[in-house]
Amino acid sequence: MGTSLAKIKNRTFGVVGLGYFGSSVAKELQRFGNHVIGIDISEARVANLAETLSQAMIVDARDDAALRDAGFGDCDTAVVAMGSDLEASILSAMNLKLVGVQTVWAKATTKTHHRILKKLGVDRIVHPEVEIGQHIAQILHNPLLRDYVSLGNGYHVVNFRIPKSLEGRALTQLPHGTAYNLRCIGVMRGTEFIGQDGADCTLQCDDLLLLLGQRNDLQSFAASL
Repeated sequence: MGTSLAKIKNRTFGVVGLGYFGSSVAKELQRFGNHVIGIDISEARVANLAETLSQAMIVDARDDAALRDAGFGDCDTAVVAMGSDLEASILSAMNLKLVGVQTVWAKATTKTHHRILKKLGVDRIVHPEVEIGQHIAQILHNPLLRDYVSLGNGYHVVNFRIPKSLEGRALTQLPHGTAYNLRCIGVMRGTEFIGQDGADCTLQCDDLLLLLGQRNDLQSFAASL
């Protein structure tokens, strides 16, 4: 286990574009102990992260030779974090593949942008504004939903707040498994996590119930609370 963790910590990431999105990605990757190369054409943005990242440089990613000189050929994964400049985004993604980056992520702002990046072989395309907007809307729509994580293929892990109507009931009395085909992961009570071994625990108002299941089943369960 120690060896695998060391390998994870020693990965090298490149971030192209150090605006709000790119700088957030770069700083978080650095915080996890990775080697992070951040580049931008803005001197101010680079200077702002010079003391934070492993390397922060003024580089134009539209120039594949400049990317090689910056060390991007040694990156395990690179992120194209700019979205508003379509030409720069596309050329950056293309050049990252050209210099041999194993995995390329890119931010897209439109469906056309997404299709072009996909044609270039970008491994993962993200739409941060859309994804955050959908995330917030889901939480606003159901007041009992505190947060959720999408696992893909229609499955989610959700965090439900126990309403007053369920206070005092045992976890085993909830119909999540039999009626809704959901799996209970556990309950969060403040900072305490109560796992499946505490299935007979008495629920308290404002406990957080962690459930795993498909979207439609989770929505039906939420509507029943």
